[in-house]
Parts: sequence; structure tokens; C-alpha cells
Amino acid sequence: MSNQQSTPSNTSGSSLGTDPLRLVRFRVGEERFAVDILRVQEINRMMSLTQMPQSPPGVNGVINLRGRIVPVIDFRTRMGLEATEPSDSSRIIVVNIQGSTLGFIVDEVHEVLQIDPKIVDPSPSIATSADSNYIRGVAKLDDSLLILLDLDRMISDETLENIGAAAKLAA
Repeated sequence: MSNQQSTPSNTSGSSLGTDPLRLVRFRVGEERFAVDILRVQEINRMMSLTQMPQSPPGVNGVINLRGRIVPVIDFRTRMGLEATEPSDSSRIIVVNIQGSTLGFIVDEVHEVLQIDPKIVDPSPSIATSADSNYIRGVAKLDDSLLILLDLDRMISDETLENIGAAAKLAA
């Protein structure tokens, strides 16, 4: 586990509390993202997906995790990036979003790290489109910028309902 700390330039991260943030850091394309470790149920190597007929847009298929059917979304396409074939470093991050279990395909999982919330700035003003309201903030690490995601805002309630209905059909 990395314990990256940085000298804060301001205190704009205060809305995230004062306790250190424990995050799972991963890469999609050239960008580095992170989610709260408490939201991550598990991280799996890439496995074959079962395709679902009439699945909602963005759902690549489902996986069977110890008897549970889990819909899997390609994080690349969710972020508006070009889809690519998974590689040996690709992983499925299984998370809980609003009571639903989903998997996200990412290019690589880097580490679990702990950061001071004071080094997190709110989303830049250029990231104010409807598709970026799920960004909690941007952390300035020593070697890079890290985009912190708000999973509850990332997938709409309607999309979650559609994914859940499709997963039930696959069960």
C-alpha cells in the first residue's frame, strides 16, 4: 500500500472530511482514477463475459461471481473513450452503487492508497458537463493528478434499473 501525501495548496478538500481517504487507484487510457475502497467489493482478473440480449447501452455482459449475476460495464466507453480489447493487465472492479452490484472493466489497477483530503480540489470548471458531475474532485499527488469518482452519480437510477432487469433475465 502506498501512503502518498502532498503539501496542500488550499483546504478545498474539506468537504471530503478530515480523515485520510482510502482509495483504489486505477488507470483507464492515460487517465488515473480512484474510488473509495469501502465501495469496492473485489477486484478480479479479466474473465469471459456472458453476452445479454437487449442489454442496456454500455453493458458488455455479465459474470457469475459465486452464484451472483453481476453486470459488467466497460469503463472506457462510459468515459467516452474508444473501446479496446482487454489486456493481461485489465481488471474488473466490482463495486456497490446504490444497492446494486456492478463490475467495471478498467485497463489496470495500480494500488490502494491513502491521501489527505486537503490535497483534493473540486472538479475543474471545464469539467461541468452532465457527464462529469460524477467527479468528486482531483487530487494532486507528487507524480500525477488523480480523478476521484462519485460512484452514486456515475450511473443514473434509470440505468441501474435497466441493468438490474437485464441481469435478472440472464439469471
